[in-house]
Amino acid sequence: MAIEWRRGAAAVVVGHRHHGSLRGCFFIHRVCDRYDSLQRRCRARTGAAGLGRARFLGGRDGFHLLSLWSWARGTASLTLVALGFLTGGVALGLVVGAIPGLTATLAIALLLPFTFSLETVDALLALTGIYVGGIYGGSITAITVRIPGAPANTMTLLDGHAMAQAGRTEEALGLATFSSFVGGIAGGVVLVLFAPQLARLSLEFQSPEVFSLVVFALVAVAAVSTGPLTKGLAATTLGLMLSTVGLDRLVPVSRFSMGVPDLLAGIPLLPVVIGLFALSELFWQASEKLTSLEKPAIEWRRVFDFIPTVKRVGVALFAKSAAIGAFVGALPGGGAAMSAFLAYAEAKRSSPNPDAFGTGIPEGIIAPETANNAMTGGAFVPMLALGIPGDAVTAVILGGLIIQGLTPGPTLFRDAGDVMTPLFVGYFLAYVLVLVLGLALLPWFARLATIDRKYLLPFIGSVSLVGAYASERTAFAMGLTVAIGIFGYTLRRFDYPLVPVLLGLILGPLLETNFRRSLMLSENGAWIFVSSPLSAGLLIGAAVLVIHFARRNR
Repeated sequence: MAIEWRRGAAAVVVGHRHHGSLRGCFFIHRVCDRYDSLQRRCRARTGAAGLGRARFLGGRDGFHLLSLWSWARGTASLTLVALGFLTGGVALGLVVGAIPGLTATLAIALLLPFTFSLETVDALLALTGIYVGGIYGGSITAITVRIPGAPANTMTLLDGHAMAQAGRTEEALGLATFSSFVGGIAGGVVLVLFAPQLARLSLEFQSPEVFSLVVFALVAVAAVSTGPLTKGLAATTLGLMLSTVGLDRLVPVSRFSMGVPDLLAGIPLLPVVIGLFALSELFWQASEKLTSLEKPAIEWRRVFDFIPTVKRVGVALFAKSAAIGAFVGALPGGGAAMSAFLAYAEAKRSSPNPDAFGTGIPEGIIAPETANNAMTGGAFVPMLALGIPGDAVTAVILGGLIIQGLTPGPTLFRDAGDVMTPLFVGYFLAYVLVLVLGLALLPWFARLATIDRKYLLPFIGSVSLVGAYASERTAFAMGLTVAIGIFGYTLRRFDYPLVPVLLGLILGPLLETNFRRSLMLSENGAWIFVSSPLSAGLLIGAAVLVIHFARRNR
């Protein structure tokens, strides 16, 4: 469906065959006409300055994400095809999350090559749907078979599986579904409120500030990654080294390409993503002992047993856990696992009966599931506004944005506002779909936990190689994917984190280019990096992180 809007116009152009949504389009159009009328009256009474203050993010640079017009237009731009990709993404995320060993990161890495031919909004909505569905889907196996579908769901299994063993499986799954919905909506509010403001602030960044910001991001992700700080920094260095392969960014000179024409443009991103997060996971699981799981017995009519429990618990626990999740998500490298752990710990600390945690109480499900889903919105904030992913999944989605020709960072909301509002609207709709699909299909999703891995792993390997070939259309890309997969598996065996490697590869060109530009513009050499308070503060923050985590790891 193609919709063309003209502000204040009297017509809506609807293309193709999707005339069923015409009534909804005219409704939105009438809302927009009323908004235009209100806007004219506002100008007459308060002047342009007053109108600018009334519209959130006033000013010509800002994309007015909270104005009625932008949200109505963003909703109308969601075609039936886009909504189909969003729904399919959420459903796929639920399936992936409900299968032990599979994660949203893995699913997005596998499907990233197939988004090449999609419209930008369609591709981003599909990836967002997988992200949202995958975070929630991991709670299903955590509750039913005591295997977390993702690290974020580790805390959920403590009380969730205990409730399942006590014959309250349906109530536990219903609580996880509703808590995920509440947390996701709260995270979306944080995303809409803070991402544009942070992006507008960062428009003031010049080359020295950008360099310092990238240094801070790389150090922050390396510091909070699993394992010692030295291993995180070493993994980041490996990623930066990979980013130097190919033609020089400022001078047409080949570097480290070893005479391979396919490397002149640098190491392609998608084979690295697929190799690090898909094939390495395949190799890891293939090396583990394969076990079979019993099928859980779930009655759909009892899924709504959670409603009286929610009324008894009240809103305080939801609000507190959502705030923790959104805050942790906005921290580079924070991740869903950290947010779930902190929310669970806080719920236990503030509970009048802390000893009951771990024995099967609803609060032990509500706190971590609300937090790790609120984290999704928080993690989008630094990724969209600064180009710094909040966790492993947003690091892969960052690659998807770049593939679509978008540059995450200060100018994204100004230059791609027509993409951002549909993305935000789609984010909220994704959690509505999580609630609807989750409650309707819980019995079937729970049975996915019993799929035999001897059938699942070959499927993952086949899709990985097909995706690698589709990304570059060369056999070299397939070989590179396998090599990176072996490399990633080796890193995991020696407890080196993978996310810093990917982040170093993605941010390496930005780091190098702004470093060299700053030195070319400087009259005092490297002093330019501490000449502004913002740049100096970021470098000091990076140094403080290194010192703090180095002392903690002693």
